Amino acid sequence: MAQVNVQELECLLTLAEELHFGRTATRLGCSQSRVSQLVAGLERRVGVRLVERTSRRVELTRFGAQFVDEVRPAYETLTTVLARARDRAGRGALQELRIGFHGSVYEEVTEAFRRLRAHHEVTMALSEIPWGSPFSAVLDGRLDAVVAELPLREAELTVGFAFPPEDRLLAVASSHPLAGAARVHAEELAGLDLLRPTGDAPDYWTAAHAPHSTPSGAPIRSTRGITTVQEGLVLVAAGEHAMLVCRPLSERITRGDVRYLVIDGLDDPSRMALIWRTDRAIPQLTALAGLLHEEFSGAKIPG
Repeated sequence: MAQVNVQELECLLTLAEELHFGRTATRLGCSQSRVSQLVAGLERRVGVRLVERTSRRVELTRFGAQFVDEVRPAYETLTTVLARARDRAGRGALQELRIGFHGSVYEEVTEAFRRLRAHHEVTMALSEIPWGSPFSAVLDGRLDAVVAELPLREAELTVGFAFPPEDRLLAVASSHPLAGAARVHAEELAGLDLLRPTGDAPDYWTAAHAPHSTPSGAPIRSTRGITTVQEGLVLVAAGEHAMLVCRPLSERITRGDVRYLVIDGLDDPSRMALIWRTDRAIPQLTALAGLLHEEFSGAKIPG
């Protein structure tokens, strides 16, 4: 495939805004003939005319307008990344990892982040990801890694560190008939309306967090989807729905109108993991995985 010159893209995007070769040349600090050369070069690479130029006006062809709309986001992302890199280099700033997470971040995780900065000169840019989209942001490169719940069956992704397994609990309203019990059996889920994560998660992942049936095969209703854990807890508190959550979340998010019950009879516990793209296992991520292992195994090196 013919390689596209970034200067050619910049020229076309500027021309698409100005629709005038002279003003485009002024903005780019070059001659009008150079603008013509860059546009012509891009058209040769793409293999189709992008710009129509007459004695009276300049306009994009239909394909040119579509091409501009599609390429502009990628070009803006590239220029942003380059600007950030130049800024960090100019300031001698630390390297940065972009990490997504579900719900809340464990104290052990934040301690691993602190140690990564102190010993490896890497900072964290954290962002919460939708409950029903655990993997998309790392797959498309918007994030370097995510701390999300398993299971994971994507060949493009790698589990860098799997957190210790935790109990899966049932969240119900404090007014719910089950709320007075400390435990509930998995078969009782058949009488509930379970909230399910909505998004672009694989079907197997969604089913793990809102199963379609009990272990014996009894169907479980699920009439409402949610995008965040907080949204789910609000709906649970209203009394019409229930939701499966992990024990650490129940310990970090307490509400007077929600009760968390241990579920007996479920084979698979809840488990979080640090996940990254298999082809982007950079040293900073493997260092973070090692620090997480130390934090959760108790084999931490002082500092």
